[in-house]
Amino acid sequence: MPALDLVIAAGVAFVAGVVNSIAGGGSLILFPTLVALGLPTVAANVTNSVAQWPGYLGGVAGFRAEYAGQRSRLIRLGLVALAGGTTGSVLLLTTPSGAFDLIVPVLVLLASLLLAVQPLLTRRLPDEGDRPRRDPAWLYVALFAATVYGGYFGGALGVILVGVLGVALHRLKLANALKSALSAVTATVTLVVFGLFGDVHWDVVAVAAPVNLLGGFLGARIATRIPTGPLRLLIVTFGVAVAVYLFLRR
Repeated sequence: MPALDLVIAAGVAFVAGVVNSIAGGGSLILFPTLVALGLPTVAANVTNSVAQWPGYLGGVAGFRAEYAGQRSRLIRLGLVALAGGTTGSVLLLTTPSGAFDLIVPVLVLLASLLLAVQPLLTRRLPDEGDRPRRDPAWLYVALFAATVYGGYFGGALGVILVGVLGVALHRLKLANALKSALSAVTATVTLVVFGLFGDVHWDVVAVAAPVNLLGGFLGARIATRIPTGPLRLLIVTFGVAVAVYLFLRR
């Protein structure tokens, strides 16, 4: 990729990291940018997944205190996320690229709409504080389906996970913390699978991954100081526009 394009990719990756920490939806910015810079959609998707991996680790570090007493649950749910993420990643690499081109506008639109309704969803989720609650059986099925989606595309995966975990556990703060851990597991799976077998553009990853991590760190520092509503609206509008563009270019 030309040097100027790499500079653009790095700048957008930084913004994506900031956005992920503040409102979520960074993939809806970086992925279409890589497509606009000339990467095929599948290559843009796998490169985007690998480049944003460091940001998920920062999220896990920020929730360390919330994981106290959750070791067995983290292992159980982490194994499901491992299986789901692997399945989704393999599906992406083994199905025809034309199939991904066909479905990606729908996925981008779905991710944008999920991001739009996230505040409404989280307000409606019950939160029963620290009262222990057993995992319902359906949680594992829903989590597997969500992480298959995460391995295949991943946009707004965090929104889906918060919804599923919040409804299942009735503990919104814990759901948010577990979301970061399970997103990290899914992202690590995609890093390994796409890194070994996918068409990753490593020059883009080399410049995008460090600044994405930096953006995520800085975004976390300013997240409480700026309103997320206008930023969320901007990202959703951009995501819908991208979905329309991807649909028209097929």
